[in-house]
Order: sequence, then C-alpha cells, then structure tokens
Amino acid sequence: MSLQVCIMTPDKIFWDEEAEEIILPTNTGQMGVLTKHAPLITALDIGVMSIRQDNSWNSFALMNGFASIQNDKVTILVNSAESKQTIDSNEAEKEFLEAQERVNKAVDEKEKVEAILAFKRARARFLVIKD
Repeated sequence: MSLQVCIMTPDKIFWDEEAEEIILPTNTGQMGVLTKHAPLITALDIGVMSIRQDNSWNSFALMNGFASIQNDKVTILVNSAESKQTIDSNEAEKEFLEAQERVNKAVDEKEKVEAILAFKRARARFLVIKD
C-alpha cells in the first residue's frame, strides 16, 4: 500500500507519483506521513519535503502552502517547488551564504523579517542540493 502524492504550484503539477512515506515542513515542525494517516489539512512552511520511494529518498524545496491528507492521498499546494535537478548548486550556495549575512546585518524589524524569509528560502534550496 502506498500514498498518492501530488505537488501543485500555481502554474503546473510539479510532481504526481506514489510514495511510501513523506516528511512535510509544516509551520509547527517536520511531520511524517505514512499510509492510513488520519485526515488532516495543514499549513506548510518554507522548507524541505522528503519523499521515500522504493527505499530511496528524494527532496524538494517547498515555498509555503498547504497540504491535505485523506484516504492515502496527499495533495500539496505551494507557491513554488524545486528539485535538485532544477537548482543551480553554485547559485544556491552563494544565495545561502548571502542570506545568512543579511540576517546578521538586519537592523530594524522589517529588514529582519525580510532577511529571515530570504534565509529560509535559500536554506531550503541549499539543503536540497546537499542531500
């Protein structure tokens, strides 16, 4: 028995396959999902989603959204999603380091919020390429 997982962005179906297990980046932390999971709708944070298929793991960078889980079907709606194959590793590493520096240099509240969001996006992309 497996999960049917569909990741959708505003412009396309990003991924639609079966999986044995997934780990979602929710607003309250990482959440694992196996078959026969209780029905649930949850908000997703910027972060890395991991998917296990045939005992190997794939990771995707997700940028905010929602997940619906019901009857072994997981529907994920996100602003954007990226895979290791679509991320330039040099650019992702550079953006990650720059985002870290920007967080450290942020002075006022608005700068801090913007810097933290940029850092979370850069960190998700960086973790996917390092996986």
